[in-house]
Amino acid sequence: MDSRALLRLHGWLSPSFPVGAFSYSHGLEFAVEDGLVRDAGTLADWLSAILRYGNGRNEAIFFVAAWRADGADRMAVAELAAAYRGTSELGLESTAQGQAFLKTVRAAWPHRALDDRADRLSAAGIVPVMPVAVAVVASMHGIDLRASLTLYLQAFAANLVSAAVRLIPLGQTDGQRVCARLEPVLIDAVDAALAADPDDIGTATPVVDWTSMQHETQHTRLFRS
Repeated sequence: MDSRALLRLHGWLSPSFPVGAFSYSHGLEFAVEDGLVRDAGTLADWLSAILRYGNGRNEAIFFVAAWRADGADRMAVAELAAAYRGTSELGLESTAQGQAFLKTVRAAWPHRALDDRADRLSAAGIVPVMPVAVAVVASMHGIDLRASLTLYLQAFAANLVSAAVRLIPLGQTDGQRVCARLEPVLIDAVDAALAADPDDIGTATPVVDWTSMQHETQHTRLFRS
């Protein structure tokens, strides 16, 4: 990638980018309360499962499909991705961030084709989820697919590590140890998504969906999901 593409990609996926990522835990808040995640080891295992078999895997597949598609095919990918959520809070987590991401990118990096695509999604009543929003923006700005997907998944995982640091609580160094441990998992997830298509969509993490559902009625909550 050239320097401008690299700067944009890192900026868009930075924790400081205003999409509200810090307010979501992907069901992790209840998993900590229930004792399913309680230290660095159980956190790494939990996040590895999400990336290999859960919504992390699905988001990566949708990302690839949206980046590669165009026209009506891209609309179809966006519609399927918006519908494919196990719980209402997981849906909110992705659609709210996707909308905020598109709104901010369009304001700060004007792009006529992106405006047209966003208007078509709105007219069709399709709310773009986060992986589709980032993929479409990266594609239209000519940013490499593998690089953008890798950084997207890293940001996805790092945000959940940050949530766990606050929830368990977990030390900052242990949080970074988990990030380091997840590197090969992330690389494998990227390789798998690049070789997949939307027909391969599916999850095998029912406990993650269960913790998300339990979070909806959790008495004390710091996070929105």
